[in-house]
Amino acid sequence: MAFDLVVRNAALPDGRKGQDVAVAAGRIVAIGPGLESEAGETVDARGFLLAPPFVDCHFHMDATLSLGQPRLNQSGTLLEGIALWGELKPHLTHEAVAQRALRYCDLAVSQGLLAVRSHVDICDDRLLAVEALIDVKKRVAPYLDLQLVAFPQDGYFRSPSAAGNLKRALDLGVDAVGGIPHFERTMADGAASVRALCEIAAARGLMIDLHCDESDDPMSRHIETLAAEVHRLGLGGRATGSHLTSMHSMDNYYVSKLLPLIAESGMNAIANPLINLTLQGRHDTYPRRRGMTRVAEMRALGVPVALGQDCVMDPWYGLGGADMLDVAHMAVHGAPMTSREAIRWTFDAVTEIPARILGLEHYGLAVGANADFVLLQAADPIEAVRLRATRLVVVRRGRVIARTPARETALGLAGRPPTLDPAAYAPR
Repeated sequence: MAFDLVVRNAALPDGRKGQDVAVAAGRIVAIGPGLESEAGETVDARGFLLAPPFVDCHFHMDATLSLGQPRLNQSGTLLEGIALWGELKPHLTHEAVAQRALRYCDLAVSQGLLAVRSHVDICDDRLLAVEALIDVKKRVAPYLDLQLVAFPQDGYFRSPSAAGNLKRALDLGVDAVGGIPHFERTMADGAASVRALCEIAAARGLMIDLHCDESDDPMSRHIETLAAEVHRLGLGGRATGSHLTSMHSMDNYYVSKLLPLIAESGMNAIANPLINLTLQGRHDTYPRRRGMTRVAEMRALGVPVALGQDCVMDPWYGLGGADMLDVAHMAVHGAPMTSREAIRWTFDAVTEIPARILGLEHYGLAVGANADFVLLQAADPIEAVRLRATRLVVVRRGRVIARTPARETALGLAGRPPTLDPAAYAPR
């Protein structure tokens, strides 16, 4: 049998070594050592790690690459970032939003990031960003899966036209329901917004992903309402709570009640370590609180937890580069979680777990799956996180769409030749 593409001598995330992966008609058709066949194109993995593509389950593509417009965030706080975005919104154009998003998608693909869930602000009555990102979604579909969440940035009740705009956005084809209960005028309004938004998702059969308790205030407890509504309406894995940063300031007794409710609901959780660690704790002197939610505790109860990028060069964060290994690397330090098992988990938290949260079909390294994968200059997933490994080759539907030269020394030290042998970097 002739294949369109064969990747030879790859390590796989499950620990198998020396594997060949064969592709035909955009799907993986065979995996095993020493596959005998001709191929239209062959990639020699040289023993490096072949992984499914990275997935970012929490991002804001309408704001990306807008850093400095109209000015910089001087306090570094979430609230100043929201104010800055409010100043910029009236000046947005369809073309500017689309072009920034397309530039970001190009960067993402080069990093092996082939699926993104982006929240898009619906509080502009023009729905300009919504229409721009729907256009971008169609344009990038051959090489990137873009899932959109209708996000009332200014509050579902606080913004007078948000409820109508959210319905209009969903009618235009936005994929999921979003919200920001902690930005409503009162705690009661926030809880009411959670109930209303969950009911919309349930009625429409859609996924829901709420920015929830992105605050240092331990009394911001909208995650409790979200878990209860998810349980009441049977939303289960269609529901996600993102950020959940107030949980890092809650007392342990309350959390001991809260976490089982989250687990019981069947919902997902998303932490955004790069942003949570920089936006939160800004009003502290010392000791200064970490901003990340209780990742390890939720994992221990079986709650599906994933890691998101959230922002890249926008009013909230002046860094970032579509690098999900950077996100995983920061999670290790921010949690902190330094066991080998936990570091290995962070790799899953930017690949397999967010793919399930987004409901991606035919994802993964298995026969019958889409031929989407990335070859990393690392021996295994832990090495990939540690080194934030170079993406040597990125493949989408069996076609090579990006290549990056390997990192190597031009001259070996002390007479040693340069090496690309993965075993040279393995722990001893």
